[in-house]
Amino acid sequence: MKTQIDIREKELGKDPEADLQLLLSECKRMLSKVDEYLITKAFRFCVEIHKNDTRADGRPYYSHLLATALIVVREITLDDISVAAALLHDVVEDHEPRVSLADIRKDFGDTIAEIVDGVTKIRDISKSKEITRAESYRKLLLSLVNDVRVILIKFADRLHNMRTLDHLSPDSQKRIARETMEIYAPFAHRFGLGSIKWEMEDLAFKFLDREHYDEVKSGLKSTRKEREDFINGFISPIQERLIANHIKFEISGRPKHIYSIYNKMRMQEKRIDELYDLFAIRIILDTDDKNECFFVYGIVSEIYTPVPERFKDYISVPKKNNYQSLHTTVISNDGKRVEVQIRTKSMHEIAEKGVAAHFNYKAESLGKKITFGGKDLEEWANWMRDVFDNAGGGDEAVQQLLESFRLNLYQQEIQVFTPKGELRVLPMNSTPIDFAFDIHSAIGLHCIGAKVNGRIVSLDHKLQNGDQVEIITSKNQSPNRDWERFIVTHKAKQGIKKFLNEEKRKLTAEGKELWEKKSKKMGLHIDEDQLEKIILSLRFEHKSDFYHKLAIGEANLDLTLALIKEKAKPGSREHDQQQTEYSSDEVYKAVRGDSGNGVFIIGSPETSKGILYDYAKCCNPVPGDHIIGLVSTGTGIRVHRKTCKNIADLIEKRDGRIMSLQWASVQQGEYLAAISLEGEDRPGLLNEITNAIVGYNNTNIRSVNINAAGTHFKGLVTVFVKNTEHLHRIFDRFRKIKGISSIERFEG
Repeated sequence: MKTQIDIREKELGKDPEADLQLLLSECKRMLSKVDEYLITKAFRFCVEIHKNDTRADGRPYYSHLLATALIVVREITLDDISVAAALLHDVVEDHEPRVSLADIRKDFGDTIAEIVDGVTKIRDISKSKEITRAESYRKLLLSLVNDVRVILIKFADRLHNMRTLDHLSPDSQKRIARETMEIYAPFAHRFGLGSIKWEMEDLAFKFLDREHYDEVKSGLKSTRKEREDFINGFISPIQERLIANHIKFEISGRPKHIYSIYNKMRMQEKRIDELYDLFAIRIILDTDDKNECFFVYGIVSEIYTPVPERFKDYISVPKKNNYQSLHTTVISNDGKRVEVQIRTKSMHEIAEKGVAAHFNYKAESLGKKITFGGKDLEEWANWMRDVFDNAGGGDEAVQQLLESFRLNLYQQEIQVFTPKGELRVLPMNSTPIDFAFDIHSAIGLHCIGAKVNGRIVSLDHKLQNGDQVEIITSKNQSPNRDWERFIVTHKAKQGIKKFLNEEKRKLTAEGKELWEKKSKKMGLHIDEDQLEKIILSLRFEHKSDFYHKLAIGEANLDLTLALIKEKAKPGSREHDQQQTEYSSDEVYKAVRGDSGNGVFIIGSPETSKGILYDYAKCCNPVPGDHIIGLVSTGTGIRVHRKTCKNIADLIEKRDGRIMSLQWASVQQGEYLAAISLEGEDRPGLLNEITNAIVGYNNTNIRSVNINAAGTHFKGLVTVFVKNTEHLHRIFDRFRKIKGISSIERFEG
């Protein structure tokens, strides 16, 4: 329903005095105390400073600042300090040096100046837009630690910009809408501002995918009368029962917001008229007794049949943004699914306004900072500092920053439990490794397996809501880069990245020490400049890369030193010309251990260069296995073990698609191998199996799946090995474990 206020807002910017009176009247209506002098002063200041500025729609620029202040008052409901800061938030950014932060501090005090500074974007013409954007995020987020009003005013600013996006160019619309969808809407969710988050998403969706936006909107419009009749019929018996039980309440029905409906259509692959759970009924109770919510749930469940798996108790276990409510889905009399939300007034206030609903201040608090305290803020502050401190530089930093935001500002959560029943809230699609890091980084780093609801699962297993998770650790286990493929939380990603970087640093130091010792032993004295030339000519990126490759055996130290010694002989052309060039393909390939393809066609090593191939997942060949290739049109050659059951018939028939292959003489990297185990189950067996694997050259484990029936177990272990010799060593270690009766290479 359009209000007089909505109509009046269309006139903003035409009459400054009328605009000021509107703002003051709204402040008096919504706020417990109002410093009229402060707000009037800030309003007149912003009108004067921006008197020559206009917006894309032709209105005076101050109309945007006024609209932002009105959102702060009506939709977030902050305080008079926030209203003044909202009016001034663009003054320094748009008019420095004519108006400086020092001017704001002098005229309006330290608190308002600090809020304005926090909201002000960083501008640096010497840096790219992406870098300054990232730095502006950093400044904004770290500022909110000191005063949460910074981010709340930024939400109001962004919301009004989205409401008026129609007047910008299509490129600007898409850029701002994408940023809103990726950053601001998730942030609004994280701070609990439900209504603002939903509107931001819908508006961003409108400009990012207008076709589907119009489709959903049109579908909702065409069914409006039918929907209203349905909602009225649905809530009528609930109202009667609540009145009969003397319960004070408000009840309303609404369709879910447009972007949410679209996602539901996409995931369920249904048209809008095929969706039954488009409706959400909200019951708001005028009480502080949360037990009354459960009583009302009982009434609703008596009237309509509930869907058991769709009941969610966010009162006993609130979301991370402190959201509390009961959610249940019930079946209406005509078979439609309807979501019913039940909450108290205070819960509703937090659901709509989030952290802003926690504002507690006294009449004398003018000029003081307002923060939200406790463990949650501390975690946020630590997370933000960690993100930016580890972001590096350049475009990579921006991408890493945005990725960290996406990982941490998740909107879909799961609730999982430790063996002792402690609740942990994680993003959807989290794995045991994410869970382990959430408990403690040391547990994450040494995670070797997990039990979910009492059953062994792989490390890439996706956890579900309500799972009980037990982490199995080993002091010999350490992360590998394969983990980065499936983990989702920032804490896990940063923990693994930090460990791997530290390991690389240690190996680099070892490689350097190895180089210095051996070159000294050979009597070679190579200065830093000479060494840099050598390394570049051998096509290493830098010295640390060269040292690292030496340590892990991917660079041939003896050959490198021999070549240098040879070329350093007096009388040689290279020596006489004081050259250090080693860039022929033969030399650099030998030094780097680069032998070209991992496999080649027998009899045709030259024609094998550049062939497209991959390794069959059914038999997982590793260097040392007898191999054969299955030629497929368009996909190249699939490498199988000769004993693979999947191609045994083709070999017998001498099928023309079969090609004889051989491993190249030098192999690098790791290969996946699957091992089938059987034997007698007993306590501690899993630990012995995993320790046997990682105890040999710190072998990396992909997954461990053990299923027990009575006293017997069957299991499948997948590991990364360098060759068959490496694999046989693992077999030997398994044979020493009491109870294992059968060990075989697995073929799927």
